[in-house]
Amino acid sequence: MVYSEQQIMMWASNFFWPLLRIGAMFIAIPVFSGRFVDGKILAGVTLMITFFTLPLLPEQQTIEVLSHEGLITGLQQIFIGISAGFVLQLVFSAIIFAGQGIAYSMGLGFASMVDPTTGVSVPVLSQFYLVLATLIFLTLGGHLVLIEMLIDSFNTLPIGAIGMERSDIWSIIAWSSRIFSAGLLMAMPAIASLLMVNIAFGVVTKAAPQLNIFSVGFPITLILGLLLMWVTIPGVLDNFTNLLVESYGVIGDFLRIRH
Repeated sequence: MVYSEQQIMMWASNFFWPLLRIGAMFIAIPVFSGRFVDGKILAGVTLMITFFTLPLLPEQQTIEVLSHEGLITGLQQIFIGISAGFVLQLVFSAIIFAGQGIAYSMGLGFASMVDPTTGVSVPVLSQFYLVLATLIFLTLGGHLVLIEMLIDSFNTLPIGAIGMERSDIWSIIAWSSRIFSAGLLMAMPAIASLLMVNIAFGVVTKAAPQLNIFSVGFPITLILGLLLMWVTIPGVLDNFTNLLVESYGVIGDFLRIRH
């Protein structure tokens, strides 16, 4: 059996373009893009998902890989995949921001450790919230939802030199402000309560200057901060879940997927 060069290039392109989009998504998606994930395993999962996705893809035009149009198409597929994972990264950054706000308010900002997913030093409380968020993300099948949306995007956003529009890019940039607004909303109950405690300590110090507020205030603030964390965890996780659902809406908008 003899195969022509045109047939081989057609098969290669039909496999290569989905591979770029799916592989770029795994590079940016939370949890799976961490430094603790072996690159060989990630590459194997990407190849396996791409292989099983091929029968589900619509008929597409053959684009030569080694051409100017192929270069533009490849960049488009990479950008689409990275954008989908980047939006979810913003959700996890919001809960890290909330943990930082609570840690600095209760005096635990100095207790930090290296985040294994990003390699950046963050407070321990942020790591605690991040572990809870990761468990919720995996329990709800958030990674499976994103993979399904990306596979569906081959029908709504076909492979070609024309991909995401400028308005889609600006919508992602505008939605990135949710890191601060959503993170502050998650941390606001604990921050406001600790602020009132610190104001009370200031009044006590003014009334009794001989009181060593540093030796008394820090343990009380620390204990109240831990207690507030325990009380506000359900609200924080509910806000995280709502933000996660909202992020899938943003991804669906630029992937042209309507649910």
